[in-house]
Amino acid sequence: MNFTYRVPTPADAEPLAAFYTHNRDHMRTGSPSRADSFYTIAGQEAAITQANAHREASLGFFWIIEGNGQILGLLHLNSVVYGAFRSASLAYTVDHRHTGQGVATSAVRWAINFAFTTLRLHRLQGEALVSNHASQAVLSKCGFTQYGRAPKYLCIDGTWQDHVLYQLINPAPAGAAS
Repeated sequence: MNFTYRVPTPADAEPLAAFYTHNRDHMRTGSPSRADSFYTIAGQEAAITQANAHREASLGFFWIIEGNGQILGLLHLNSVVYGAFRSASLAYTVDHRHTGQGVATSAVRWAINFAFTTLRLHRLQGEALVSNHASQAVLSKCGFTQYGRAPKYLCIDGTWQDHVLYQLINPAPAGAAS
């Protein structure tokens, strides 16, 4: 299956609300808790507006992962920092019906290319719950190396949980620029 990556538009609010609602239990144990309003069309309209503002400021990027005309997952580059750091944090989620089908691996590889070629970043970071071996395998398969463990890193499902930290350094880095 071929995957495409695109920036969400206001017209995506309803399908994104359906995606999040359908995957709410699947994502509960791996994503930060969200208010019930997040799972509504209005909540997704607000999220799309915020994501577009981050994109316009080049501080964050959000894409819908599609295949066969449906949303298969979501991809984010968060906390983009330029200057001497030139780094971002990578996040992704895949619809529970499509896990294990290469969606996440393809998305991470696509994000690496975007981050290192388009944004000319020096480093990407990925975090995974200690218990999320599938996500750790995706990061490793895409060239990330584990460099640490962060105790109580994120509040997931109401509990501060430990994460394993991964990084990937651009093999052809650009010089630091502001």
